[in-house]
Amino acid sequence: MNKARFMLLLSGMLPLLATGADYEKCAVIVPDIERLACYDQTAAQAIKASPALAGPSQKISGQRPETLAETDSFIGRRWELDKASKKGTFRFREYKPVYILPFHYSNNPNQSPASPAPDHSIISSMPVGNTDVKYQLSFKTKLWEDALGDNGDLWFAYTQQSHWLLYNPQVSSPFRETNYEPELIFTLRTDVDLPGEMRWRMLNLGLSHQSNGRGLPLSRSWNRVYAQLGFERENFTIFLRPWLRLPESSEKDDNPDITRYMGNGDVLLNYRSGENTYSALGHVSPSTGHGALQLSWGFPISKTLKGYVQAFSGYGESLIDYNHKQTSLGIGFSLQEWR
Repeated sequence: MNKARFMLLLSGMLPLLATGADYEKCAVIVPDIERLACYDQTAAQAIKASPALAGPSQKISGQRPETLAETDSFIGRRWELDKASKKGTFRFREYKPVYILPFHYSNNPNQSPASPAPDHSIISSMPVGNTDVKYQLSFKTKLWEDALGDNGDLWFAYTQQSHWLLYNPQVSSPFRETNYEPELIFTLRTDVDLPGEMRWRMLNLGLSHQSNGRGLPLSRSWNRVYAQLGFERENFTIFLRPWLRLPESSEKDDNPDITRYMGNGDVLLNYRSGENTYSALGHVSPSTGHGALQLSWGFPISKTLKGYVQAFSGYGESLIDYNHKQTSLGIGFSLQEWR
């Protein structure tokens, strides 16, 4: 073996030897998705350190290698933005958090829901206590993959959130409120590198209908179109979602002042540290100052079960409470990985 070939081989082996300890750290990680991400990141660092490992098909330049883009992105995996993460159509996927809070306490439960729309207010008080059970179910499924060549996916999503008066047996433990939200979402991969190692990963264009499926005087509903921008940096993600409420006739509008409390958009921040996930979701109306902040923490209990804590303060924890201010705390379980 001549000297030049030996030096080339040695330059390719040194990064692997240097990262051996990192591979050992990856091996002890329990969640499959995090363990694989650790291996991918370690391998990508080795490739970046040694052009000899990149192979003739990869370009070592200012651009991120395609294989790394497909493996180091949580948003990419969750929304199947890259070729390696695509799973085809009509399969159930994660969307919003799925959880159950057996203990959910409010300091100011809404005893008399009201709306400025005619015949949309309760005169007498509802038998609502401070404690109930809150849970949320959510999923999405892809209807059309790669609508624009190798980009553009059309999704159907559905989220249901309920407040169950389990601890009110004197009124037969009814459901105080259930909100139903079907959505159509068109997802575009953007992949734009921004300052500070932040990356604009995707753009969602959505149509949302949300209602509580009830008759007068408790009927509440609205329709929105929105654009959601997804950014990420390592274990941190941020979603900015401005929306526009679709107008309704005065005869059909259950809640004509809803944007005064819900605003015209929201911001979702997520951070993952090990097996802990921290989240902050907020919205505000600039014209009135009304808004809300919801903080969540998912943490491991066992290999397959996560604990979940949620704190909310402001307006709009549910549609029936869109113009009602309260602070609540819930403790329970998360039934899937989410961020």
